[in-house]
Amino acid sequence: MNILIKNASVLTMTGDIQLMNADTSIAIENGKIKSIGQIPEGFKADRIIDGTNKLAMPGLVNSHTHIAMSLFRNYADDLPFWTWLFDRIMPREEKLIPEHVYWGSMLSIVEMIKFGVTSFADMYFFMDEVAKAVEETGIRASLCIGLSDSGDQEKKIRNTKEFYDNWHGKANGRISVMAGPHAPYSCGPEFLSKVIDMTSEKGMGIHIHLSESKKEVEDSYNLRGKSPIKYVDDLGVFELPTLAAHCVHLSDDDIAILAEKKVSVANNPGSNLKLGNGFARVEDMLKSGINVALGTDGSASNNNLNMFEEINLAALINKGYTGDTTSIPATTAVKMATLNGAKALGIDKEVGTLEAGKKADIIMIDLNKPHFYPRYNLVASLAYSAQASDVETVIVDGKILMENYELKTIDLEKVMFNAERCAKSLIK
Repeated sequence: MNILIKNASVLTMTGDIQLMNADTSIAIENGKIKSIGQIPEGFKADRIIDGTNKLAMPGLVNSHTHIAMSLFRNYADDLPFWTWLFDRIMPREEKLIPEHVYWGSMLSIVEMIKFGVTSFADMYFFMDEVAKAVEETGIRASLCIGLSDSGDQEKKIRNTKEFYDNWHGKANGRISVMAGPHAPYSCGPEFLSKVIDMTSEKGMGIHIHLSESKKEVEDSYNLRGKSPIKYVDDLGVFELPTLAAHCVHLSDDDIAILAEKKVSVANNPGSNLKLGNGFARVEDMLKSGINVALGTDGSASNNNLNMFEEINLAALINKGYTGDTTSIPATTAVKMATLNGAKALGIDKEVGTLEAGKKADIIMIDLNKPHFYPRYNLVASLAYSAQASDVETVIVDGKILMENYELKTIDLEKVMFNAERCAKSLIK
């Protein structure tokens, strides 16, 4: 279907975060952006979307989450991190079945689409169910099976290979697959070496949790005499394209390693705050040339999948942390949630900016709200004023997933009913 968006303000996220006038058109043909600005001669639209009083921009990229954990939202709050993880969450996760993961994933995809997220990176269990939910709903995702060294290691490696063969590039290319060794504290050196070999063989990237808490770093030094960053680097993880989640507690040497090896970091300010894990050195990482993206983590540790909230936190926390009001300006925070996220997922040649030839992953923000007035700086308003509920229309791969706040590919009532049913069966 060919779509024409007319008379919109357009934030392309190209160059110096180019913001175009409020009378700009975007032509979409065969799932891709054909032009921005002038309507191409001879272009015929099947659908015309009025962009008056709206801002069109690249869809947000949630670079680290566990979407099926929406079933544990508000279940284990206000607990120390290790108590939360090992005493409350993991015992319930052992009871998960594929149906739970499917409906938990559907619930989160509803939330993400309504909040303007068009791509996400996910690590969890029963990932075939997550892939099915992605395929059905029209969203874009990088998926990986969470791996630890407990149990049958060879079977886990086989499962990841099969998952890659079955799903990588599927859903018109909307699904990509990475390897997902959970963390250094759950993956010993022999198992990590096996994962590296498998990942190299398949040409995959790696998605891993690193240096999330002080205890993790202290335990790593006590056990191995080195930081988690140094540990996985010495094993060769960073020789592969790597997305490292959290990276809260880093030394200068750690930052230098991440920069040298071109590791992308998924900063999760909301989750890190809620679990008491502190503030990542985002400004230092960016200044070192590290690609820092934004993520929500799962809804059990954040309680929502609101990327506008993460943009706001990234812009505010780093000012307080550094004492510098210029730290992480609005433009940088918005870039972390769009282009930087696309780079972290390895899809920046396709999405992350609005440019002719790229996939049409576009969201439209309703500017006719009191908090957008006066309109001095629309980019600043995205970081400091915008609400996730301002997202009015969502397009992924040239397909309309939500228009005028109405979901087009999902039965909302059915999803909420089944998610509640599955959650209660896990907890009772």
